[in-house]
Amino acid sequence: MPQAPSGPTVPGAGWSGPSGVSWLGAAEAAEPHGGDDLVIAGRSYGSRLLVGTGKFAAHEVMRDSLLASGAEIVTVALRRVDLDRAGEGDVLDFVPPAMTLLPNTSGAADAAEALRLARLGRAATGTGLVKLEVTPDPRTLAPDPIETLRAAELMVADGFTVLPYCSADPVLARRLEEAGCATVMPLGSWIGSNRGLRTRDAIAAIVAGAGVPVIVDAGLGVPSDAAEAMEIGAAAVLVNTAIAVAADPVRMARAFALATVAGRLGYLAGQAGPGTATAASASSPLTGFLGALGAAPSATSAPPVTSANGNGKAVG
Repeated sequence: MPQAPSGPTVPGAGWSGPSGVSWLGAAEAAEPHGGDDLVIAGRSYGSRLLVGTGKFAAHEVMRDSLLASGAEIVTVALRRVDLDRAGEGDVLDFVPPAMTLLPNTSGAADAAEALRLARLGRAATGTGLVKLEVTPDPRTLAPDPIETLRAAELMVADGFTVLPYCSADPVLARRLEEAGCATVMPLGSWIGSNRGLRTRDAIAAIVAGAGVPVIVDAGLGVPSDAAEAMEIGAAAVLVNTAIAVAADPVRMARAFALATVAGRLGYLAGQAGPGTATAASASSPLTGFLGALGAAPSATSAPPVTSANGNGKAVG
């Protein structure tokens, strides 16, 4: 069987499986862009995978991974952007120009600081989109619910399109939506932990009550985590660390792209229902001609096969 290339992956080209079909192309054929778009504040996006820019070993690896992910929205921490080096190798110079930039307020300790960072980002990039993060605890980087809601109210009033990172709290998610946020972004687990979807039940409850897209952000560690989040109804996922620190970030980005598509298709297909049976149920019951195979042999049946040593005993 042909193997995936071990060297650098050509961005956007993909690699073909044994059939010669591009895997990412096959995913897009199954769910073409435009057929099931993610809509945020009235704008449509074909990809439901959002990606980050932190922790990559090199800007070139980041760029190639962003391209391989097929994502259309990329988030960047405003604290990492050196506006004085624009065009001289700053992180923004390696973000593909076709991608929508989503500045974030990572590192903000309260609402006032988050608003100041958001305004600086809008002035520098020209976008009113902002990923709101208020994480005063450096140990857990857990979002502060009170300051997050306060910042959201201030930012919406100031004309921002706010995508708030928040704890997986259905009540807080509802309050953020009522404040005018374009999405809610509950965590799957601690930022950068790669521990997966530890808040699954809470996110399912948020999805059930939300009137805006629910984007699972933080903690997703492997592609199956993204698929699981999409299967329970999340509108999208945001992944950074799991891609950036992988042994092959480009290939991992492509894996997350495929998993996101698979999870979304699974959600749209509709699960038959949660498994509650306590006994097995054969998918192919012994009915019709299959049942006849269990009948006793007739008198005209062929004699049993004997063993190779000729001792006359039947071989099972």
